[in-house]
Amino acid sequence: MTNNANANVHLVTGATGTVGRQTVLELLSRGHAVRALTRDPAKADFPDGVEVVRGDLADPASLVPALEGVVGLHLITFDGGLFAPLETGPDIVGLATEAGVRRITVLNGGGDTPLQKAVQAGGIAWTVIMPVEFMANALEWAEGIRADDTVREPFVGRQSAMVHEGDIGAVTAVALSEDGHGGRTYLITGPEALTIQDKADTLARARGREIEVVELTEAQAVEQWRAAGQPEEVIGFLLEVYGNTPPEGRTPIGTVAEVTGRPARTFAQWAAEHADAFRPRS
Repeated sequence: MTNNANANVHLVTGATGTVGRQTVLELLSRGHAVRALTRDPAKADFPDGVEVVRGDLADPASLVPALEGVVGLHLITFDGGLFAPLETGPDIVGLATEAGVRRITVLNGGGDTPLQKAVQAGGIAWTVIMPVEFMANALEWAEGIRADDTVREPFVGRQSAMVHEGDIGAVTAVALSEDGHGGRTYLITGPEALTIQDKADTLARARGREIEVVELTEAQAVEQWRAAGQPEEVIGFLLEVYGNTPPEGRTPIGTVAEVTGRPARTFAQWAAEHADAFRPRS
């Protein structure tokens, strides 16, 4: 281990993922010792000060060195390779207990996954992190927008209280590093509910060029998703959540401000940060 081994370290699993990376960066900005777990450290790209270690949640024994000195543990609930629900929760919780971990955050996997159940049944203070749609999902439009200034989606009138991934990381970092969040489930949204047209208009303003929205039928959307390589179960999930978005996914609430002390970031802020991704390449 490095010189962080005996410090009060916060271990982030799924560290190269959208939420994991933001959690690592937020913890680092708050002055905490951070250890980022990944199956392939050679591919990890983090700022100086982040300790990158090898490990796999599907192989609990690989976590033993990584857990040394850890007080806060962030977990994902799916295998990083196959995206199958992890069944190793009891072993991971047992190892965390032996290591002296004081707090665990779990990124909700869309339901009561086996790992989440194991964490909630254990003796360590837990917090479930339950974000709605990520603003980063808009990057899926980038190729089409760069090619012909067009977004092609079904259900264009649906509303989403989409959340900035940095705010998810911020809430996670606070729950992971401070007392008072045990036994809580934090539903995390952005500050406004937006339609697809709203989002396209916001991206257009950020990049300085108009964007057309073309509404697809369900059949056309399924064809598009299949062509992109989406598994059938994912396609079914998308049809359900996009065609019948639950109130939780379209109703802004104040979790970000409540937990972090600052307001949730807007989609306009996110769009300004990522405007270059949507501009035609010369």
